[in-house]
Amino acid sequence: MGLSWKERVFMTLLGVAAASGLTMLILILVKATSVLLPADTKFGIVFDAGSSHTSLFMYQWPANKEKNTGVVSQALTCQTEGPGISSYTSDPTQAGESLKSCLEEALALIPQTQHRETPTFLGATAGMRLLSQKNSSQARDILAAVSQTLSNSPVDFWGAKILSGQDEGAFGWITINYALGMFLKYSSGQWILPEERVLLGALDLGGASAQISFVPQDLILDQSTQATFHLYGANYSIYTHSYLCFGRDQVLRRLLAQLAQNSPVARVRHPCYHRGYQATLPLAPLYESPCVHTTDSLNLTQNLTVEGIGNPGKCVAALQGLFNFSSCEGREDCAFSGVYQPPVHGHFYAFSNFYYTFHFLNLTSRQPLNTVNDTVWKFCQKPWKLVEASYPGQERWLRDYCASGLYILVLLLEGYKFSEETWTNIQFQKQAGGMDIGWTLGFMLNLTGMIPAEALTQWWAQSYSIWTAGVVFAVLTLVAIVGAASVQLFWTQD
Repeated sequence: MGLSWKERVFMTLLGVAAASGLTMLILILVKATSVLLPADTKFGIVFDAGSSHTSLFMYQWPANKEKNTGVVSQALTCQTEGPGISSYTSDPTQAGESLKSCLEEALALIPQTQHRETPTFLGATAGMRLLSQKNSSQARDILAAVSQTLSNSPVDFWGAKILSGQDEGAFGWITINYALGMFLKYSSGQWILPEERVLLGALDLGGASAQISFVPQDLILDQSTQATFHLYGANYSIYTHSYLCFGRDQVLRRLLAQLAQNSPVARVRHPCYHRGYQATLPLAPLYESPCVHTTDSLNLTQNLTVEGIGNPGKCVAALQGLFNFSSCEGREDCAFSGVYQPPVHGHFYAFSNFYYTFHFLNLTSRQPLNTVNDTVWKFCQKPWKLVEASYPGQERWLRDYCASGLYILVLLLEGYKFSEETWTNIQFQKQAGGMDIGWTLGFMLNLTGMIPAEALTQWWAQSYSIWTAGVVFAVLTLVAIVGAASVQLFWTQD
């Protein structure tokens, strides 16, 4: 015997209710899952084209930003083969080619679907600043070559340009303070501004320039030395200045040229090189840099014989000759070369060649100034054969650590006006919070302020159809259940 029409209607309505309810449950689970899953990860790539080499830094951050800025972390660092891009004047295309291996390494870590939306930027620093001064067309050709390489790569290329010294210093300051949690910290399940924080200053010593950046105790009187930022809902104002030609490599070049000009013959007794060191080198390349000024009396076709004498006192005197201290006499708010600088204030991180030099000399443990000074002087007085035997495999920079160590002391104490009391406020570091210190992270943090977050309104718009379908199926389920109940009621009454 078949089912009656009432039974068939009842069973149909129950089936519709079950199907609608199951569909609604699936939609709710899908939406709940999408809410519980981590936010999409965004990626960014920055090339740091320095004077001596180029490095790639890859950063990542959740798509949902905090206070309109991405919470960025370092995902990869890669140093390209070869010298800095400013060295490729004779073949600019090779400057572009030199970037490819590191870029491929970075893209291998990024999902292929996100390659085209990964912002990529190349910033050139003091090496290219100097080349631009010397030969602007060569600098343009090199930037065009690297731009072509990156434009043809599967990334969102944002451009290649020469950074100003002020940008380099200021972004380095951002990097340190971000990495140490001075802008943002995670507490009780949310990101908040730290209640108590001490912003650190930044001391950067590159190959061709040196930067100092910090928050002074008083107002900044020279607006050209001021940089301002808006990060994580707060405003910041810092003092920053960059000294072109006062980077490690250019100072060593200027020092040798100064000694050569003061020597009556093509033989230099170098006080900063160890006793017993001797080398012969061509004179002309020494004067290729705009930092080195030549005189008509020099015969640039000849070779120069350099002999080390290991005299740290004379080395300091020679290094002091590279500075113009007289222009700041009687002024407390002046560093050197007539440059305005408020008195140094607070704690500082010294990185790049500050760190590499003092790390070699085992002086990165915040030793007192007299210990640092004694250590550098004793190293300078070691004979060359003993130094060579003590540090095998480090021949490339070995002869220069004495000059570099003494230069750092002159720059920090007589240039930036640190004292014996404030010296212990300086920490010599390569990393902060597990991330490499430099301008690139600060730049990426600033850049993320221009990358749209996955806004809540977009999320609602994208999920509107799911919520609408859920409501429809909920109503349909309710109607089916009410209908089934009505049929059941009439059925029992019969």
